Order: sequence, then C-alpha cells, then structure tokens
Amino acid sequence: MKRRSTARPKPRLFLVDDHQLLLEGLRLALQRDYEIVGETQTGANVVEGCRAFSPDAVLLDLSLPDRSGLEVIADLHAELPNLKILVVTMHSDRIMADASLQSGAHGFVPKDAGIPELKVALTRVLAGERFVSDLVPKKSRRFAPGDAALGLSRLTPRQREILRLLGEGKSSADIAAVVHLKPETITFHRSRIRQILGIDTEWGLVRYALLVRMSEEEAQGPRS
Repeated sequence: MKRRSTARPKPRLFLVDDHQLLLEGLRLALQRDYEIVGETQTGANVVEGCRAFSPDAVLLDLSLPDRSGLEVIADLHAELPNLKILVVTMHSDRIMADASLQSGAHGFVPKDAGIPELKVALTRVLAGERFVSDLVPKKSRRFAPGDAALGLSRLTPRQREILRLLGEGKSSADIAAVVHLKPETITFHRSRIRQILGIDTEWGLVRYALLVRMSEEEAQGPRS
C-alpha cells in the first residue's frame, strides 16, 4: 500500500516590481517555501496576470512605471477579492501604508525589512491577518498647509480638481469619467502636474495628493 503524501501545496505568489534584479532576488529567496507562478514589471499586466495564474498572494511594489500601485491595489481588490495583497516598497511611509490598506491591501513591508520579515508578513497575510512592518513610522511627517497652498497656486482649476480626485484614491479612468475627459487626457494632466510641482514619480504625485487631501480635512476641522 502506498503512503499518501501529506505535504501541503506551496502557497502561490505573483511578483510585481519594476526592477528585474529585485524580481530575481525575491524569486530566489522565496521559491523554496512558495510557488512563484508569475511576475511582471508593469502595473498594466497585474490584474490579467493574477487572473491567468490564480496566485494566493501578490507581492506588489507601489512605484511602477505606468500606473500608481494604489490604483492596481484597488483594481485587484475589486476584481479578485479573495487575493491577498502584500505591498513591498522602498518607501517606509505611514501615509502610503494607510492608503494601501484603505485601497484593499492586506500588508505593507519596506524593502529594507529583509526576507525573514517578508516571510512573516506573508504567513500573516495568507492567514487572513493584516501586517504592517514596525519599520513604518506610527505617524507621518506632514508639510504645513502653507506649503501645500504654495504648490496648488501654480495649478489650473482643472489640474487642482484632478489632484483632489487623485487624493480620494480614484484612478485615471475614474477621474476621466467624473470630469468627462478621455483617460489619455488625464494621463497628460498628471504628467503636467508633476512637472509644475517638481515631482519626479507617480508615487510622489499620489503621496502629494493624499497629503493635500488630509491637510484640507484638518483645516476644516472635525465634522459635526
């Protein structure tokens, strides 16, 4: 009589990062305990890839060349609600950690946390828990309201509206529907806003929009 194998199948992971070297490093570090079923370097391919490969969890960078990681999180959460999303990013940022969890992520780990902590995060997230690394500050350093106003004053009313909607977590497609413009036009506006504000990355633009939104909410005071 053959003995039935009691080995559990490895959890299936899909990796997303814009740096090939980091993807290879993650694959090598995790392949003993996890099955790496797919990977991509762009945000546009994440949802499609996760549909095709049916991973248990996706390791997602926020700084992608074509899309904000927050938009990708929202899409994954809406279309694949059972998929666990663990953000793995170079930014040890409370603002982005909170925004990621609000968008539908289950965990947040800075890249300098190390592989042992990443494995702990994966275990917790796959068990249905939330995980935020202790390396993420409990509070975020925010700019003064005057600093936000200085940047906003250089934007047109349309650009300020787009920035406000971006701070609410809306994707380019969502914003396009609200303001009755093509998504390609919103992409152009986002690039132009970054140029005006001197922001180098899409991640930086999203963080700025979130900070502006919170500064405005604080200025308004508590709601009755």
